[in-house]
Amino acid sequence: MKLVIFGLTISSSWGNGHATLWRGLCRAMIRRGHEVVFFERDVPYYAAQRDMTELNGGQLCFYQDWESVAALAQKHLREADAGFVTSYCPDGISASELLVSSPARLRIFYDMDTPVTLARLEAGEAVPYLPLQGLGDFDVVLSYTGGAALAELKSRLGAKNVIPLYGSVDPDAHHPAPASAIYQSDLSYLGTYAADRQETLQTLFIEPARRSPQLRFVLGGSLYPEDCFLPGNVKCFSHVPPPEHSSFYCSSRLTLNITRAVMARMGYCPSGRLFEAAACGTPILTDWWNGLDQFFEPDSEIIIARASDDTVEALQLSDEQRTKIAGNARERTLAEHTAERRVIELERICESALNEGVEHSYSTQTNSVVSKG
Repeated sequence: MKLVIFGLTISSSWGNGHATLWRGLCRAMIRRGHEVVFFERDVPYYAAQRDMTELNGGQLCFYQDWESVAALAQKHLREADAGFVTSYCPDGISASELLVSSPARLRIFYDMDTPVTLARLEAGEAVPYLPLQGLGDFDVVLSYTGGAALAELKSRLGAKNVIPLYGSVDPDAHHPAPASAIYQSDLSYLGTYAADRQETLQTLFIEPARRSPQLRFVLGGSLYPEDCFLPGNVKCFSHVPPPEHSSFYCSSRLTLNITRAVMARMGYCPSGRLFEAAACGTPILTDWWNGLDQFFEPDSEIIIARASDDTVEALQLSDEQRTKIAGNARERTLAEHTAERRVIELERICESALNEGVEHSYSTQTNSVVSKG
C-alpha cells in the first residue's frame, strides 16, 4: 500500500512521544513493502533538536506552511491507499479537509493522545487538530487508548469505526545494551515533565529517594521546574537522546513508568516507555491503571506500585527476582508489542475496512467526496 501521513513530528524526539513511535511504525511499514510518505511542518522547536533528517526507504516531506505544500500533499493522496492525520498535527484541520476530499481509498484519523483530546472537549476547550465537524468523515479512527475512550470518540466526535492501535517498540532501537556508568542507578525514570504526573513522581520516585540515601536515582526528561527539590542522590539529565535509551534502561536495576492522570483515569493506555524498557530487558515498576493486566501480568511481568513503600520494597528484590520479571516482560513484548505487530494489526484493519465496502466517489471539480460504504 501507499501510506501518506500528516503528523506532529518524526524528525525530533525532543519532548514528545510521537517521533519514536512513528519511526518504529514507518520502518516496519517499509520492511513489509509499503510506500510511506510523512509530512511534517518544519517548526523551529523541533528543527533545533532534530535527530533524524531522512526516512530511509520512504519520503519525509518538511514544509514551512500549509499553502506551500498543499499541492504536493494532494498529489500523494491521489495515489494513496490510505491517508492518516494524527492528533497534534500542526495543520490537522487543513490536512483532514484535504484527506476527506481526496480519492485515497481509506481516510484514517489516528488520535495518539485520546485522553487529552477528550479531556479538552469535556472542559469546553478548542482542540486545534480536530476538524470542526468532528471525526465522522473518516473511514477509520484509530485510538492510542482503548477501553471507554473508544465509545467516547463515537459519542463526542461522531467517529463511525473506532479501533485501538496501541503503542509499540522497535526492537532494533530498544534492546539489551551495555550499562553506562553515566546512567547507572538503582531506579531510573525517563519522561518529560507533566504537571499531572508530578504527584505520582513525588510518591513513587522522589520520596523513596529521600528514604534511601544510600541508593542512586536517575531522572531523565526536559521541562522540570527548578523548584522540584530533588534529593542529592537523584541525578538529572534534561534530555536522553533516543540512541542512548537502551543504555539508559540497561543501566538501571529498576525503571519506573508513570502514567499521566488523564490517561490513567481512562485506562487501557500503555505508554511506549513500557514496551521500550521491557524490550531492553529492564524490570519495570509502574503505577496502576485499568487494563494494565491486559498487556503485562502483575508480579510476574511487571511490578505495581501505589505508594512510596511499594517502591522501597521493590528496590529490595533480589537480582534473581528482577531478572525473571524482566525476562518475562521482554518475551511478551517481543511477541505482542513490537512495531511490526502493530503494522500487521493496521494491515488487517485496513483490509477489513475495505472489505466492508468503503468506497468513495471523487469529484475534482467540486473537490467533494460522497461515501458509498
